[in-house]
Amino acid sequence: MYDYASRHMIEALRSGIPSREVGRCFTEARAPFLKELDTEMDNVKTTGHSKGIVFTGKYGEGKTHLLETMASLSEEKNMVVSILPLSKEAPFDKLYLLYQKLLANTFLPKHDQPGVMHKLLDCSPGSNLAKEMQLFALQRLETDKLYYLFRLYLNSEDEDARYQMMADLEGDFMTNGLLRQQYFQVMHEKANFKVNFTKSKHTKDYFAFLSHLFLQMGYAGWVILFDEAELIGRLGRKTRAKAYRNMAAFLNPENNFEHTLTLFAFSDSYQEDIIQERNEAEEIKRYFLQEGDDTVIPDVIDTILKARRLPSLTDTDIKEITGKIITLYGKAYEWQPPVTKETLFEAIASHGFLLRTRIRTIIEYLDQLYQYGEVGDIKSGKLQTGDLSEIPLLDEFLENNTKKEV
Repeated sequence: MYDYASRHMIEALRSGIPSREVGRCFTEARAPFLKELDTEMDNVKTTGHSKGIVFTGKYGEGKTHLLETMASLSEEKNMVVSILPLSKEAPFDKLYLLYQKLLANTFLPKHDQPGVMHKLLDCSPGSNLAKEMQLFALQRLETDKLYYLFRLYLNSEDEDARYQMMADLEGDFMTNGLLRQQYFQVMHEKANFKVNFTKSKHTKDYFAFLSHLFLQMGYAGWVILFDEAELIGRLGRKTRAKAYRNMAAFLNPENNFEHTLTLFAFSDSYQEDIIQERNEAEEIKRYFLQEGDDTVIPDVIDTILKARRLPSLTDTDIKEITGKIITLYGKAYEWQPPVTKETLFEAIASHGFLLRTRIRTIIEYLDQLYQYGEVGDIKSGKLQTGDLSEIPLLDEFLENNTKKEV
């Protein structure tokens, strides 16, 4: 009988798609570096001191895999985990968009599907959780919108309205006017905001609210993992300044989040191509610094410049990975591969240095051995170049082939 969990992991490795199961299975590589990050999680969990870390690595070296492994380790420590690659839909210069995407990729421990707000469905107005979160929202946040929103959520009997308020907590923000109107209808008193909520300025309140909420729910903390952070470099200078300003809240989170560890995975080309080549610090200092930015943005840029580089895989690491893939492949196809990890390691030694390339070569080797009983020459071809004008248009190609058939 095939082991479908193993088959899933083999297919994930073959395609290069990040997988939580693969991250959970392959934890031996880069053990010292992973141990350092694991210790940071323990410190956040036990001391409550939040922290942000930046690390860099080449494309295909295993940055995403490391983040998936961290996600698995955080689950073992009873910590909530969010993992999100930056993109146009999740840009770091707009926290309100980032928050919405991040929450949609937030996993509670022992949950295979993302989602957080369903835990509030059974929260009653008189519960300790409700009292603590209302007090926190009233006293610890920059605005008091979340105080009125959460209080209204607890006391409203209209299910549609409750789901609308839950949607707000997930990032689909209600207007201040609508919240005031609904609050008066249910509570029969006015919601007097001390500061009007603006999503472009006050979304950090929602991150802080969540970090406290997770603790009150009984979880040990929150691990936030940002992948492909080098996409910040595709933003314009002004929007990069906003992104650095927002990064500062995660890199120095003591005043924003509780029991929270944040990791940023950057391509190591960011340091040279963006920060050094564009003279980043001077350009932003000249045009885009705002009040309070004098040290904030330069510190963020300096943190990226000094970021720890993802250690290269050792031969021992690759041999262990090879051995584990052989075992997984055997379980996936109910077959015992007639090859040792040492033999397979030697066979792939000349097939590039990227982890992703080597893993695909290992699986291709096993595929051929499984299907044909022997292995042919496995090699990567060269990228062909030429004049694009030599390539016929699709219509011309179809027309010529139709004439030949006639």
